[in-house]
Amino acid sequence: MKQYACDVLIIGGGPAGLAAAYQARETGAEKVVVLERNSELGGILTQCIHNGFGVSVFGDDLTGPEYAGRWVEQALATDIETFVKTMVLDIQPGPRVIASNEEQGLIEFEAKALVLAMGCRERPRGALAIPGTRPAGVYTAGMAQRMVNMEGYMPGENFVILGSGDIGMIMARRLTLEGAHVSAMLEVLPYVSGLKRNLVQCIKDFDIPLYLSTTVTRVNGRDRVESVTVSQVDERWRPVAGTERDIPCDTLLLSVGLIPENELSMLAGVEIDPIAGGPFVDECMATSVKGVFAAGNVVHVYDLVDEVTRSALRAGQHAAEFALGTTCPFETSIPIQAGDNVHHVVPQHIHPQALAIQDRKVEFRVRTPIEAAARAEILADDEVIVSKRLRYVRPSEMIILSLGSDEAAVVEKASKLTVRIR
Repeated sequence: MKQYACDVLIIGGGPAGLAAAYQARETGAEKVVVLERNSELGGILTQCIHNGFGVSVFGDDLTGPEYAGRWVEQALATDIETFVKTMVLDIQPGPRVIASNEEQGLIEFEAKALVLAMGCRERPRGALAIPGTRPAGVYTAGMAQRMVNMEGYMPGENFVILGSGDIGMIMARRLTLEGAHVSAMLEVLPYVSGLKRNLVQCIKDFDIPLYLSTTVTRVNGRDRVESVTVSQVDERWRPVAGTERDIPCDTLLLSVGLIPENELSMLAGVEIDPIAGGPFVDECMATSVKGVFAAGNVVHVYDLVDEVTRSALRAGQHAAEFALGTTCPFETSIPIQAGDNVHHVVPQHIHPQALAIQDRKVEFRVRTPIEAAARAEILADDEVIVSKRLRYVRPSEMIILSLGSDEAAVVEKASKLTVRIR
């Protein structure tokens, strides 16, 4: 078994992994290594040929491949070492990572610090338990996106899309532009689950029928999908009897949510937040395991890649500082919990002493939308220490508040912080 020693090891060569690697090297880590299981760096963005990436990070409106390409260029312009077609098999204390590829066989990496940046995956049909037959023609939206944008294949001609996630809405537009017919987009919630800009630019601008509070209750067809049976649902997402109807189609796309990819995190012994689906982290993106950090969609699913990058830059910086032994030994940690109408919060705990050094971001999503003025607040015990007025709040759009030196003294005396919407 070949052995490598490094200061910072990053698992994942997408935008998060590359940004973390770049920042770790910039911070002073001498040997930085990136492991990527695909044959190319860049992650999922290589198949996202639409624009809208990098506006806040680079000040340019880029396509996915352009955005990924910039980070690939920055990483490769340094002496960061990358391993593609490399699958991580195990993570052991140390941290010690066992991986494999076809050229070198088994490889053992001994790292002073580890950054988890595996991203997220789509929720498959099996997680939905849709009744019906098992014909060809059922794809996740991301799989269809890869087929169309990278492989040059059209997966069908007449589509129904279940779920109004961003990938699903973008694919509704993409398929229409390629000459396919999108008969309907269905959403079980009473509101779309993706960004408002995609609703306007991809659905309304292309006159694609959108049905809210509606879901697929049966897939019909023998060898190939022939139609789907759809039903309206009540407030508890149960199909309403008598509302069933069939929509002819030859392809069903699923855009029903993303899940942080954390099998390796669990192998590393990292504590997982059951609500967010990713590791519990502090303001430095450090997990519950010493020397292990996490970044990007592996922590929680972001709506903008620019925010993925910012979390990765933090993780890369602090992983390098840990590897170099320059991390401040903060002692007191205070939990941050979700309050009224808040689904989850990241980070889940914070060191008050860190606030005196640098402002820290608190990221969270709401449970239900409020299409009127709302107020986001952070409380130290029962005292409001941060308050921000918002024109509206939606589950699809992450809210970010800052904590800094002005709040440090109050936070240090508190037993907990609570984030709420009212």
